[in-house]
Amino acid sequence: MVTRNEGSLDRATRVIVGVLLVLGAMSGVIGLWGYVGIVPVVTGSFGYCPAYSLFGIKTSSTNNVA
Repeated sequence: MVTRNEGSLDRATRVIVGVLLVLGAMSGVIGLWGYVGIVPVVTGSFGYCPAYSLFGIKTSSTNNVA
């Protein structure tokens, strides 16, 4: 089990921005780099960001387990 390190607002923002990037790439508006939006969608869905752990960042107020 992995401890969540993303708060609710952080998670929602990641998913929304990630989906918008992927949709932009799929429609050809922003180019292939938009598929990088898959990363924030996945991290937002799980509530865990490996980069946050690396730098000791935590936006979650509780120690929920994902």
